[in-house]
Amino acid sequence: MQDSFTGFPTCLCGARLPSEAEWVALLGCHRERLRAFDHLVEVAGECGIQADQDRHFFVLPEDEVSLLEAAGEPWSGLGRALRNFRRLLPLVSLTLFGFEPAGEDVFENNPPRLVRVGGGVEALAFEAPDASIYKFFFFREGGYIGSRFSYARGEDGLIQATAYPGTYRQLLEKLLLVSRIGVPTEVVGISPEGVMIVKQALGEPLPQGMDTSTVLPPGLIAIPSRFLRADRDHPRLYFLDGEPWLVADLHARNLVRCADGTLRVIDLVAGAWPSELTRGDGIMADWMARVRLDPAAGALPASPDDEL
Repeated sequence: MQDSFTGFPTCLCGARLPSEAEWVALLGCHRERLRAFDHLVEVAGECGIQADQDRHFFVLPEDEVSLLEAAGEPWSGLGRALRNFRRLLPLVSLTLFGFEPAGEDVFENNPPRLVRVGGGVEALAFEAPDASIYKFFFFREGGYIGSRFSYARGEDGLIQATAYPGTYRQLLEKLLLVSRIGVPTEVVGISPEGVMIVKQALGEPLPQGMDTSTVLPPGLIAIPSRFLRADRDHPRLYFLDGEPWLVADLHARNLVRCADGTLRVIDLVAGAWPSELTRGDGIMADWMARVRLDPAAGALPASPDDEL
């Protein structure tokens, strides 16, 4: 299939869920995009190019590098790295979707072929005529985008997880997590202004205020309250490729019922688990080692968590 706005290949259309093979390929593309970005930043460093915000690399056009490639390595390597990254995250004009980037408020009005159906502090969601959902993640003051967790050890000895604005790379990590444990999610591209464009399968919204704590996707592990306090709903531990992540903000507005009847996550707040804080706590480190093998493991080997 081709996306009706960009003409790019897509496996998403309306409420249709991708096949198993398509889903595997989609997850592979998420991972490849992250590796390509890391390689781009590494090669840029070899050329003496640094940036305060990774946003500068995400919106870097090819023509700013192409003239330097004639100087040989490492500049020619930078050109190859940027072209590979652009293959996986192309620059896409908002005008393709009917928006006028030069306007004071780009997303104030619905364009001809999109209808706004939701949104929050990170992104706005629009529905297309074929019922596909497009999300536009906009950057905030300072060039930050999306959200992530910051960690600190509180006076009570617990890890405190606080949501903060994130980076573009952290947004890509979150979209991989959403596509892994929730609805299939494609990264369409990024606009020259820095708006990340994402496509998701359509799902039926849940009733507002519904308690989702007992219907969360499998693989999410409840964290004993003696270990963590988080400022987002239903914090859970999740192992992605063997590495622990904190996943939260799993309230009713961030879940939908998909075409197969399954409840799936459409958005979340996530952050790599702060292993350096875990190592200093013997009980927590022991639980992390056991829960990696047995998701039902309690905080203490012989004590149910509801007794702690």
